[in-house]
Amino acid sequence: MGFIAMAGLLALAPGAWALPRITAAVCFAGDAPPALGQAWTLSPLLLGPIALFLMYAVGVARLWRQAGAGRGVSVWEAAAFGAGALVFLLATMWPLDAYAAWSLAAHVGQHMLLLAVAPPLLLAGRPLAGIAHALPKAWSRRLHRWAGPVHGWLAGRLGMATAAHAGIMVLWHVPAAIAVALSDPLLHFAMHAAFVLAGMWFWIAVWRRIREPEAGVAPALVALVTVTVVMGFAGALLTFAPRILYPAYALRAPLLGLDPLADQQLAGLLMWVPSCLPYLAGGLWLLVHGFDRLRRQHGGAVTTGRH
Repeated sequence: MGFIAMAGLLALAPGAWALPRITAAVCFAGDAPPALGQAWTLSPLLLGPIALFLMYAVGVARLWRQAGAGRGVSVWEAAAFGAGALVFLLATMWPLDAYAAWSLAAHVGQHMLLLAVAPPLLLAGRPLAGIAHALPKAWSRRLHRWAGPVHGWLAGRLGMATAAHAGIMVLWHVPAAIAVALSDPLLHFAMHAAFVLAGMWFWIAVWRRIREPEAGVAPALVALVTVTVVMGFAGALLTFAPRILYPAYALRAPLLGLDPLADQQLAGLLMWVPSCLPYLAGGLWLLVHGFDRLRRQHGGAVTTGRH
């Protein structure tokens, strides 16, 4: 299921050779930020994810034509995947990627969309089911045989996924890491790939517990709380820092009409508040369904005892 959406990033590898030559990559081009209408990042590295998004749309359309609308993949699941694809493109194609070099808030917002928002939406859409129906039957069977064990391995490593998720989020927001990524297109791509892959792995493991509470509600709650605390703490550090922590933006933010310290504070708030909402929503879902499961189990035990 989730592994296919994650594989979109790996599908970019054939275009990686072209990355240093992409002078149109807005975050590395020009001496001034572009106008909103020109804030496009057109990179061959986006062809992989876009191809997977189109395959999903074709596959779901074919599935619904054969089985009826909402069968196999529900309407809300398809809508969730579409929303996730839109979030991904807003973060990587227009306009956030273009402004990420000029505003720390735009850069952090881009990272949070790739790490915390796009992955759960894409996974909610059952991407394997959609993409498989866009393939010939032999390829579809091969895909299921290959992706199933990989997905199972990823879903069963919640602790490792949580550590990777939190660790990558923290490490890539160290000022030195941001500065190096801004100066190296290949490293910048690696940073974004790390966010997406870490987000997909974490949410694959969490989604398993959301869809199958018997797999372990409590560990998933602990994982969600852990990530929320780490992200909130990092966001608070940026929000309340008395000085500019990212020198690269001290000269760039004013070109967008932003005060560098205010831009940094906004970046912290984005990381602290809205970016934590998907984790809180996942935790609330697990709590509600976990308590409902306990209630049903307790009710069944009481009924059995009376007999």
